[in-house]
Amino acid sequence: MPNIWFTADFHFGHSNIIRYCNRPFQIVEEMDRTILDRLNDSAKANDILYFLGDFCIGSKAKALEYRKQIRCKKIFAVPGNHDKQIRKLTEEFSWLSNLAEISIHGQPVVICHYAMRVWNRSHHGAWHLYGHSHGNLPDTPTSLSMDVGVDTHDFRPWHFDEISALMSERVKSRAVLEHPSQSSIHD
Repeated sequence: MPNIWFTADFHFGHSNIIRYCNRPFQIVEEMDRTILDRLNDSAKANDILYFLGDFCIGSKAKALEYRKQIRCKKIFAVPGNHDKQIRKLTEEFSWLSNLAEISIHGQPVVICHYAMRVWNRSHHGAWHLYGHSHGNLPDTPTSLSMDVGVDTHDFRPWHFDEISALMSERVKSRAVLEHPSQSSIHD
């Protein structure tokens, strides 16, 4: 069974993103190489990668050059606001719509480049994974939504099992808040 990975916001070739997001790189080539190396160390050729937008800045040819350096062959992509050129790469990416509802091992997941406050089945255990915010949104320990962009995970992708473990903790936190024990009510 292949491993399943989620990530977003590579911004390959985008030198200004280093400053905008306070990324720890001196030059864009260093950033690009680090992201590619960490992605390839994680997601292998036969794994599945869900990419949630903002692949690169530049031409279709430049995007293709970056794509060829990624070992993972099966990439499902949700477009981001910087993905106009790479949406033309239909052979290299399996394009999903701007918002997609998927199921991983029976877990419903809503994926989009942008964060949402509510999503389909959000009150019934569905998760929401997104990018775009570069780790700048407040992290709510009871929310079943999560920024999976590289800025949130040391410039490497999130494995489905890592996300699942984090979401399990959030479900436990929700249960405590929604159903406090009787003893805590009378304290």
